[in-house]
Amino acid sequence: MSISTVASRYAKSLIELAKEKNVVDEVYQDMVLFSKTADESPLLMKVLGSPIVRHEKKLGILKGLFQDKVNPVSFSIFNIITRKNREAILDAIADEFVKQYDLYKGIQKATVVSSTSLTPEVRKQFIDSLTASTGKTIQLEEKVDESLVGGYILRLGDRQVDASLKSQLNALKVKLVS
Repeated sequence: MSISTVASRYAKSLIELAKEKNVVDEVYQDMVLFSKTADESPLLMKVLGSPIVRHEKKLGILKGLFQDKVNPVSFSIFNIITRKNREAILDAIADEFVKQYDLYKGIQKATVVSSTSLTPEVRKQFIDSLTASTGKTIQLEEKVDESLVGGYILRLGDRQVDASLKSQLNALKVKLVS
């Protein structure tokens, strides 16, 4: 079974447990904390994935880092995963939980890449337009890429709209050459 499938199953179970205990938002914050910690400390994930390090030691590390900082429901998944010898996928479970949380809360993430920073008015127009078309709450991430010259690239889920001047110039170039 693939890591993403296993992570998805654990994440779904965790979100169901969090709903049952009415601590979904707290568990979400805990999973974000774990993901951030794993990203900032690759050594942590190497240790958790190492077959040489005993599972009791791995659980001790997780206890030291997270037990006093996270909700008991969140820590229970660390405990279960350690007993099941799947510590190496804790980061994937945390990431999958965040996706499940977004689905549960009706949140859609979108990314806008533009040649300059968006003004508050343009940002609001993007959010309003995307909210109207998806019916979901939009979390808009902005990135600046000066090579676009003008326009923007919008990514929403698996869709992308390239309205950049750079792509239009490249299309014109291809048309002129052929």
